[in-house]
Amino acid sequence: MTATLPAASPQAIPVPADFPVHFAPGEERLFWERERTHFPGQVLPLETELITEGVAHGFAHAARRYEMPVRTEVRVHHGYVYAAAAPTSTVPAELGELAVRTKAQLAPVIGRLGELWHGRWLPEIREHVAAMQAIDLIGATAAELLAHYDEARARMRRVWELHFEIVFPSYLAVSEFEELYRELFDAGPFDAYRLLQGFESKTTEIGADLFRLSRRALESPTVTAILESEAAADVPCRLAHSVAGLAFLAALDEHLAAYGNRSQMWGLAWPSFVEDPSALIKIVKDYIGRPDSAYPARELERLAAERDKAIAEARARLDGYPAAIVAQFEEMLTAAQVGLRLTEDHGFYIDGLAVSCGRRIIMELGRRLAMTGVLDAPDDVLMLLSDEIRAAAEDLIDCEAQMLVESRRGSLRRYAQVEAPLALGTLPPGPPPDSPMARLVSKFGARPAEEPAEPGVIRGAAGSAGKARGTARIVRSLEDAVGLRAGEILVAETTAPPWTPLFAIAAAVVTDTGGVLSHCAVVAREYAIPAVVGTVNATAAIGDGDLVEVDGDAGTVRIVA
Repeated sequence: MTATLPAASPQAIPVPADFPVHFAPGEERLFWERERTHFPGQVLPLETELITEGVAHGFAHAARRYEMPVRTEVRVHHGYVYAAAAPTSTVPAELGELAVRTKAQLAPVIGRLGELWHGRWLPEIREHVAAMQAIDLIGATAAELLAHYDEARARMRRVWELHFEIVFPSYLAVSEFEELYRELFDAGPFDAYRLLQGFESKTTEIGADLFRLSRRALESPTVTAILESEAAADVPCRLAHSVAGLAFLAALDEHLAAYGNRSQMWGLAWPSFVEDPSALIKIVKDYIGRPDSAYPARELERLAAERDKAIAEARARLDGYPAAIVAQFEEMLTAAQVGLRLTEDHGFYIDGLAVSCGRRIIMELGRRLAMTGVLDAPDDVLMLLSDEIRAAAEDLIDCEAQMLVESRRGSLRRYAQVEAPLALGTLPPGPPPDSPMARLVSKFGARPAEEPAEPGVIRGAAGSAGKARGTARIVRSLEDAVGLRAGEILVAETTAPPWTPLFAIAAAVVTDTGGVLSHCAVVAREYAIPAVVGTVNATAAIGDGDLVEVDGDAGTVRIVA
């Protein structure tokens, strides 16, 4: 499978016979790309609502808020998410004026990222989360529970507005600093990012706490033996039979109370770690075999020291530059440092915590519908839409919800066997007009511009510097990561923030999706391991167990054997 590149003139993309698509009038003229970075697999019907009334709405809200000259549409075909972006004007003069207006809206926000995060954005997010967490789900009547669900939908709609209000200026701050650094100095592709590394974030905080749990486990031979010998899913039951085991479970519960309301991937379908801690237990199992010197805080200190040295060197090189340029450098450096941290922290509070709060309410609805026989299992509620959930909860006798569930599940199952096309609609006549936002998009989700000339070589984007050679391990979920061993190459369609501890185990990371500012690339640089991102087809071209060589500087992966 290869990426589809823009044509010289608009050209309709053939629709595969086994993947019929019905466009609304005019939609066939847009260029639709599969959104594999956040939704690599199929999404369920209720998740479709989350994506359209939450994610897509939030994007549109922020685009209006910042007067961005682009509109974005999201559609789900046979469970696969497709997104299309189109400029609001095709007249060059108008686009130039719009770009100036966008910069005027974003510039003051970029200059106040830290203040806005702590003073406005984060307090409001916490307010919505606290309101959803305070709901007494067990004691609520059926009518009250439906009202709580409606309220949660409204809160999530607002939270996704905040999400994109945060991420646009945050990522743009990083992108524009990198471009300024290249203008000022003869810099390599990763040099600017050295000035942004080594800061604490929710991601590093969670990794450090999981490592702390592994040290706690090593204090007890009983706990250590159970973690080393039992499957992750069986560990809690075995630990419950000893005093030392119960003490470790209490420590695990403390971790889950602080960080467990998130799941291994984006969306509603994945249970939170509070519901199923197996994936976290697996990470603790891996950390047990690592020495104390592998403590993530020590690596963070090393990166911070490198950062401070790189900043001092840059400031020395600026000696003699006009004061205005030096001031611009300092302002953009500060904004980029805050922005990069917010690219991680917003995900913990919104993509993780807030979504898990919404799932908690939905699963209580599913539990009640299963108890009354309307559904076969609580998870079946995710196969319904909100109006159908309401109808099922209000009309328990004549409801045929389970028939609808089975029909939709069968359809998803059929199309799960089909290779969903990477693109639909119409190829654009060329690349989008150059702008800071267009350049940012290319850094967040780069695609290879050409096929590699050499057989056995997969080309992607350079995500993190360095070279590594090792056994490839294909990982599509944290459950698959049970086979990942120290020194192996993690190969995945995408990586989500909860996957971060795997970067301490792998020798390098390769992904189908992403660019230099994607989660995978950012975290790989923090862990100082090579990364090649945006390969499109690495998980298909590389076999599990293949010997591969990863060149993070060149953005290539060579299959050796």
